Amino acid sequence: MGHFDNFFKSAFTVDNVIFGFDEGDLKVLLIRRGEEPYHGKWALPGYFVYPNEDLDDAAIRVLEELTGINNVYLEQVQTFGAVNRHAFGRVITVAYFSLIKISNYTIQPASIALQAQWHSVATVSPLAFDHDEILHACFMRLKWLVRSRPVGFELLPPKFTLTELQHLYEAILETELDKRNFRKKILSMDLLIDLNETQEGVAHRPAKLYKFDQKKYQELLKEGFSFELKESRKKEVKKRSNNSV
Repeated sequence: MGHFDNFFKSAFTVDNVIFGFDEGDLKVLLIRRGEEPYHGKWALPGYFVYPNEDLDDAAIRVLEELTGINNVYLEQVQTFGAVNRHAFGRVITVAYFSLIKISNYTIQPASIALQAQWHSVATVSPLAFDHDEILHACFMRLKWLVRSRPVGFELLPPKFTLTELQHLYEAILETELDKRNFRKKILSMDLLIDLNETQEGVAHRPAKLYKFDQKKYQELLKEGFSFELKESRKKEVKKRSNNSV
Protein backbone atom coordinates (compact mmCIF):
# COMPACT_ATOMS: atom_id res chain seq x y z
CA MET A 1 0.00 0.00 0.00
CA GLY A 2 3.01 2.30 0.39
CA HIS A 3 2.94 3.36 -3.26
CA PHE A 4 -0.40 5.12 -2.59
CA ASP A 5 1.05 7.39 0.12
CA ASN A 6 1.57 10.38 -2.16
CA PHE A 7 -2.09 10.30 -3.19
CA PHE A 8 -3.25 10.95 0.37
CA LYS A 9 -1.36 14.19 0.98
CA SER A 10 -3.98 16.60 -0.37
CA ALA A 11 -6.56 18.59 1.57
CA PHE A 12 -10.05 19.70 0.55
CA THR A 13 -11.82 22.98 1.19
CA VAL A 14 -15.22 24.38 0.28
CA ASP A 15 -15.85 27.97 -0.81
CA ASN A 16 -19.30 29.57 -0.85
CA VAL A 17 -20.40 32.28 -3.27
CA ILE A 18 -23.55 33.82 -1.79
CA PHE A 19 -25.34 36.32 -4.04
CA GLY A 20 -27.88 38.87 -2.83
CA PHE A 21 -29.72 41.77 -4.46
CA ASP A 22 -30.17 45.08 -2.68
CA GLU A 23 -31.16 48.56 -3.90
CA GLY A 24 -30.69 47.62 -7.54
CA ASP A 25 -27.24 46.13 -7.00
CA LEU A 26 -26.09 42.50 -7.18
CA LYS A 27 -23.88 41.72 -4.19
CA VAL A 28 -21.70 38.90 -2.91
CA LEU A 29 -20.97 38.02 0.73
CA LEU A 30 -17.28 38.17 1.68
CA ILE A 31 -15.28 37.67 4.86
CA ARG A 32 -12.09 39.38 6.03
CA ARG A 33 -9.68 36.57 6.92
CA GLY A 34 -8.26 36.41 10.43
CA GLU A 35 -5.48 33.92 9.77
CA GLU A 36 -2.63 33.26 7.35
CA PRO A 37 -2.32 32.98 4.47
CA TYR A 38 -3.88 36.27 3.34
CA HIS A 39 -4.55 37.54 6.86
CA GLY A 40 -6.74 40.65 6.63
CA LYS A 41 -7.70 40.07 2.98
CA TRP A 42 -11.27 39.76 1.73
CA ALA A 43 -12.20 36.26 0.63
CA LEU A 44 -15.15 33.99 -0.01
CA PRO A 45 -16.55 32.20 3.07
CA GLY A 46 -14.60 28.96 2.89
CA TYR A 47 -12.53 26.54 4.96
CA PHE A 48 -11.24 22.99 5.25
CA VAL A 49 -13.37 19.85 5.02
CA TYR A 50 -13.03 17.41 7.93
CA PRO A 51 -11.73 13.93 7.00
CA ASN A 52 -15.02 12.31 8.04
CA GLU A 53 -17.29 14.95 6.45
CA ASP A 54 -19.25 14.99 3.19
CA LEU A 55 -18.61 17.96 0.90
CA ASP A 56 -22.20 19.24 0.98
CA ASP A 57 -22.27 19.04 4.79
CA ALA A 58 -18.96 20.91 4.95
CA ALA A 59 -20.25 23.74 2.75
CA ILE A 60 -23.29 24.22 5.00
CA ARG A 61 -21.20 24.05 8.19
CA VAL A 62 -18.50 26.44 6.99
CA LEU A 63 -21.01 29.04 5.80
CA GLU A 64 -22.77 29.02 9.17
CA GLU A 65 -19.55 29.04 11.20
CA LEU A 66 -18.07 32.01 9.33
CA THR A 67 -21.16 34.15 8.66
CA GLY A 68 -24.01 32.87 10.85
CA ILE A 69 -26.09 32.12 7.74
CA ASN A 70 -27.89 28.79 7.67
CA ASN A 71 -30.83 27.05 6.07
CA VAL A 72 -29.91 28.03 2.49
CA TYR A 73 -29.77 25.83 -0.59
CA LEU A 74 -26.19 25.50 -1.83
CA GLU A 75 -25.53 24.30 -5.38
CA GLN A 76 -22.17 22.78 -6.29
CA VAL A 77 -20.66 24.63 -9.26
CA GLN A 78 -17.05 23.68 -9.96
CA THR A 79 -13.86 22.21 -8.53
CA PHE A 80 -10.59 24.18 -8.51
CA GLY A 81 -7.36 22.23 -8.21
CA ALA A 82 -4.39 24.25 -9.44
CA VAL A 83 -1.28 22.77 -7.82
CA ASN A 84 -0.05 25.99 -6.20
CA ARG A 85 -3.40 27.62 -5.34
CA HIS A 86 -2.72 27.40 -1.56
CA ALA A 87 0.46 28.32 0.31
CA PHE A 88 0.20 25.39 2.77
CA GLY A 89 0.29 22.62 0.16
CA ARG A 90 -1.98 20.84 -2.31
CA VAL A 91 -5.51 22.04 -1.52
CA ILE A 92 -8.43 21.27 -3.81
CA THR A 93 -11.55 23.39 -3.32
CA VAL A 94 -15.15 22.82 -4.33
CA ALA A 95 -17.20 25.94 -5.04
CA TYR A 96 -20.85 26.29 -4.07
CA PHE A 97 -23.25 29.13 -4.72
CA SER A 98 -26.63 30.33 -3.54
CA LEU A 99 -29.10 33.18 -4.03
CA ILE A 100 -30.67 34.73 -0.93
CA LYS A 101 -32.71 37.74 0.15
CA ILE A 102 -30.28 39.94 2.07
CA SER A 103 -33.02 41.27 4.36
CA ASN A 104 -33.86 37.72 5.56
CA TYR A 105 -30.48 37.11 7.19
CA THR A 106 -28.38 38.63 9.93
CA ILE A 107 -24.65 38.25 9.37
CA GLN A 108 -22.62 37.16 12.40
CA PRO A 109 -18.91 36.72 11.60
CA ALA A 110 -17.04 34.20 13.74
CA SER A 111 -14.16 31.70 13.68
CA ILE A 112 -11.51 32.95 11.19
CA ALA A 113 -13.83 35.67 9.85
CA LEU A 114 -12.88 39.05 11.35
CA GLN A 115 -15.71 40.62 9.34
CA ALA A 116 -18.48 39.46 7.03
CA GLN A 117 -19.92 42.01 4.67
CA TRP A 118 -21.85 42.39 1.41
CA HIS A 119 -19.87 43.78 -1.54
CA SER A 120 -21.06 44.92 -4.95
CA VAL A 121 -20.12 42.27 -7.52
CA ALA A 122 -19.26 45.04 -9.98
CA THR A 123 -16.60 46.59 -7.71
CA VAL A 124 -15.10 43.68 -5.75
CA SER A 125 -11.42 44.23 -4.94
CA PRO A 126 -8.89 41.45 -5.65
CA LEU A 127 -9.60 38.53 -3.33
CA ALA A 128 -7.44 36.00 -1.50
CA PHE A 129 -6.25 32.76 -3.13
CA ASP A 130 -7.96 32.17 -6.50
CA HIS A 131 -11.29 33.46 -5.21
CA ASP A 132 -11.62 35.97 -8.05
CA GLU A 133 -11.65 33.02 -10.45
CA ILE A 134 -14.17 31.16 -8.28
CA LEU A 135 -16.44 34.21 -8.04
CA HIS A 136 -16.27 34.66 -11.82
CA ALA A 137 -17.21 31.01 -12.44
CA CYS A 138 -20.24 31.28 -10.16
CA PHE A 139 -21.26 34.59 -11.70
CA MET A 140 -21.12 32.96 -15.16
CA ARG A 141 -23.31 30.18 -13.77
CA LEU A 142 -25.81 32.78 -12.59
CA LYS A 143 -25.80 34.44 -16.01
CA TRP A 144 -26.61 31.10 -17.60
CA LEU A 145 -29.36 30.42 -15.08
CA VAL A 146 -31.11 33.72 -15.70
CA ARG A 147 -31.56 32.73 -19.36
CA SER A 148 -32.70 29.17 -18.70
CA ARG A 149 -34.55 29.20 -15.36
CA PRO A 150 -36.56 31.80 -13.45
CA VAL A 151 -34.43 33.89 -11.09
CA GLY A 152 -35.76 36.39 -8.62
CA PHE A 153 -37.84 34.53 -6.05
CA GLU A 154 -34.70 34.11 -3.92
CA LEU A 155 -33.54 37.72 -4.34
CA LEU A 156 -36.54 40.06 -4.51
CA PRO A 157 -39.00 41.04 -1.77
CA PRO A 158 -42.39 39.26 -1.76
CA LYS A 159 -43.96 42.22 -3.61
CA PHE A 160 -42.01 43.97 -6.37
CA THR A 161 -42.42 46.11 -9.47
CA LEU A 162 -41.53 45.13 -13.03
CA THR A 163 -38.82 47.77 -12.92
CA GLU A 164 -37.23 46.12 -9.88
CA LEU A 165 -37.33 42.74 -11.64
CA GLN A 166 -35.77 44.25 -14.76
CA HIS A 167 -33.01 45.89 -12.68
CA LEU A 168 -32.22 42.46 -11.21
CA TYR A 169 -31.84 40.92 -14.66
CA GLU A 170 -29.76 43.87 -15.84
CA ALA A 171 -27.44 43.56 -12.83
CA ILE A 172 -26.88 39.86 -13.52
CA LEU A 173 -26.51 40.19 -17.30
CA GLU A 174 -24.49 43.42 -16.97
CA THR A 175 -26.43 45.15 -19.72
CA GLU A 176 -29.31 47.57 -20.16
CA LEU A 177 -32.42 45.77 -21.44
CA ASP A 178 -35.18 47.07 -23.65
CA LYS A 179 -38.04 47.88 -21.25
CA ARG A 180 -40.90 47.01 -23.60
CA ASN A 181 -39.36 43.73 -24.73
CA PHE A 182 -38.55 42.66 -21.16
CA ARG A 183 -42.05 43.29 -19.88
CA LYS A 184 -43.63 41.53 -22.85
CA LYS A 185 -41.44 38.46 -22.30
CA ILE A 186 -41.98 38.30 -18.54
CA LEU A 187 -45.75 38.78 -18.66
CA SER A 188 -46.18 36.24 -21.47
CA MET A 189 -44.69 33.52 -19.23
CA ASP A 190 -47.59 33.73 -16.72
CA LEU A 191 -44.93 33.69 -14.03
CA LEU A 192 -46.21 36.76 -12.17
CA ILE A 193 -49.41 37.49 -10.28
CA ASP A 194 -50.79 41.01 -10.48
CA LEU A 195 -51.60 42.00 -6.89
CA ASN A 196 -53.85 44.91 -7.93
CA GLU A 197 -51.75 47.05 -5.62
CA THR A 198 -49.36 49.93 -6.22
CA GLN A 199 -46.31 51.27 -4.41
CA GLU A 200 -46.85 53.52 -1.42
CA GLY A 201 -44.82 56.46 -0.17
CA VAL A 202 -42.83 57.02 -3.39
CA ALA A 203 -42.04 60.40 -4.93
CA HIS A 204 -42.78 59.23 -8.47
CA ARG A 205 -45.94 57.76 -9.98
CA PRO A 206 -46.66 54.54 -8.03
CA ALA A 207 -45.97 51.38 -10.04
CA LYS A 208 -48.01 48.18 -9.97
CA LEU A 209 -46.88 45.43 -7.61
CA TYR A 210 -46.48 41.77 -8.52
CA LYS A 211 -45.46 38.52 -6.86
CA PHE A 212 -44.23 35.24 -8.28
CA ASP A 213 -46.67 32.40 -8.94
CA GLN A 214 -44.91 29.75 -6.85
CA LYS A 215 -46.46 26.81 -8.70
CA LYS A 216 -45.46 28.16 -12.12
CA TYR A 217 -42.04 29.15 -10.75
CA GLN A 218 -41.34 25.59 -9.59
CA GLU A 219 -42.55 24.18 -12.92
CA LEU A 220 -40.16 26.40 -14.85
CA LEU A 221 -37.31 25.48 -12.50
CA LYS A 222 -37.81 21.84 -13.52
CA GLU A 223 -38.62 22.35 -17.18
CA GLY A 224 -36.37 25.31 -17.98
CA PHE A 225 -36.82 27.73 -20.88
CA SER A 226 -34.93 29.93 -23.32
CA PHE A 227 -35.15 33.54 -22.22
CA GLU A 228 -33.44 35.74 -24.82
CA LEU A 229 -33.77 39.47 -24.23
CA LYS A 230 -33.07 42.49 -26.40
CA GLU A 231 -30.72 45.18 -25.19
CA SER A 232 -32.05 48.72 -25.04
CA ARG A 233 -31.96 50.78 -28.25
CA LYS A 234 -29.57 53.20 -26.54
CA LYS A 235 -27.19 50.32 -25.84
CA GLU A 236 -27.48 48.99 -29.40
CA VAL A 237 -26.75 52.42 -30.90
CA LYS A 238 -23.72 52.83 -28.66
CA LYS A 239 -22.38 49.40 -29.72
CA ARG A 240 -22.80 50.20 -33.43
CA SER A 241 -21.07 53.55 -32.90
CA ASN A 242 -18.13 51.89 -31.16
CA ASN A 243 -17.82 49.25 -33.88
CA SER A 244 -17.70 51.88 -36.60
CA VAL A 245 -14.81 53.77 -35.03
